[in-house]
Amino acid sequence: MKVLLDILILLVGFVALIKGADWFVDGSAAVARRFRVPGVIIGLTIVAMGTSAPELAVSTSAAIQGSNEIAFSNVVGSNLFNLLMVLGICAIIHPVPVDRLIMKRDYPVNLGITVILMLFTALPAFLDGNLFNRSMGEEVGNVSRICGITLLVIFVLYIFFLIRNARKNRTEEAEDEELMPGWKCVVLILVGIGCIVGGGEAVVYGAKNIALAAGMSETLVGLTIVAMGTSLPELVTSIVAARKGQVGMAVGNVVGSNIFNILLILGVSSAIHPFGINLASVYDMIILLAVSVITLFFCLHKHRISRAEGVIMVLLYASDMVFAIMR
Repeated sequence: MKVLLDILILLVGFVALIKGADWFVDGSAAVARRFRVPGVIIGLTIVAMGTSAPELAVSTSAAIQGSNEIAFSNVVGSNLFNLLMVLGICAIIHPVPVDRLIMKRDYPVNLGITVILMLFTALPAFLDGNLFNRSMGEEVGNVSRICGITLLVIFVLYIFFLIRNARKNRTEEAEDEELMPGWKCVVLILVGIGCIVGGGEAVVYGAKNIALAAGMSETLVGLTIVAMGTSLPELVTSIVAARKGQVGMAVGNVVGSNIFNILLILGVSSAIHPFGINLASVYDMIILLAVSVITLFFCLHKHRISRAEGVIMVLLYASDMVFAIMR
C-alpha cells in the first residue's frame, strides 16, 4: 500500500512539473518581451533561479541538519544531469543552437567556478600525492566557510554583471506585438514556480521512498534519484522552452542553473555548516570538470549541439550512473 501511495505521489509530481514549467516559460517569455530583454538573459536569471529552487531547498535543509554530503552530491549530480541529460535530450528532440554570448561570457564562468571549487576542496589531497590510494568513503578535502563566502561574493558580482548587461542589450519591441498584462506574467511565473518546486519535491519524495524500498543506499539515492529529481525542473522547463521556440532560454537555463548551483547553493550550504568531502566526491568533481570541457567542445562545434552529440551526451550520463552504482 505504501509503495502504491509513493507511485501516486510520483505521478502527481510529474504532472505538476510539466504544467508548472509550461506556465513558467510562458510568463518568463512574456516578461522578456515586455521589458525588451533577450530570452537568454531571462533564462540565465529568472528561469535559472526558479528551476534551481528544489536544489536550494534540499541542500539548505541538508546543511541545517549537518548532512552536507547530500548537499554536495546533489549539486554535482544536478550539474552533470543538466549538462548531459537536459542539453542532450533537448538536442535529440531538436538540434540546439548555442548563443555566442553565452559561450563568451557565461560558459567560461561556469567552467571557471568548477575549477575554483576543485581547488578549494581537493587541492591539498592532490598535493600529498596519495589521493587515489584511499578508500572511496575516506575524507580527503573540505568545503570551508571561507570557500562558501567566496562563492557567494562571486554570485553577487555575477548577478550584478548580468543585470547591467541586460540593461545595455534591450531588444527592439515590435510595434504591433500584443503584450501580456503584467499581472498575468507575475501570476504565471509564481504559480509556475510553485508547481515546479512542489512537483519536484513530490517526485524526489516518491522516487526516494521507492528506491530505498528496493534496497538502494542513501548515498546512492542522493547522487542519483535526488540529483535527478531536483533537476527535473531544468529538464522539463528546457524542453518546453525549446518546443516553444525559446531556445536561448533553454540553454541559458542550463548554464545559469549550473552557475547558481555552485555559487549560491554550495555557497549557502558551506557558509551555514562547513563540511568534508570524500574520495567519491572528488571523482565526481573530476568527472564534472571533464563533462564541462566536452560540452564546451560540442557547443563550439558549429555553435550548436546536434542530435548525434545529444545521443553521445545521454550515453555519457548513463555510463556515469553505471560507474556510480558499480563503485
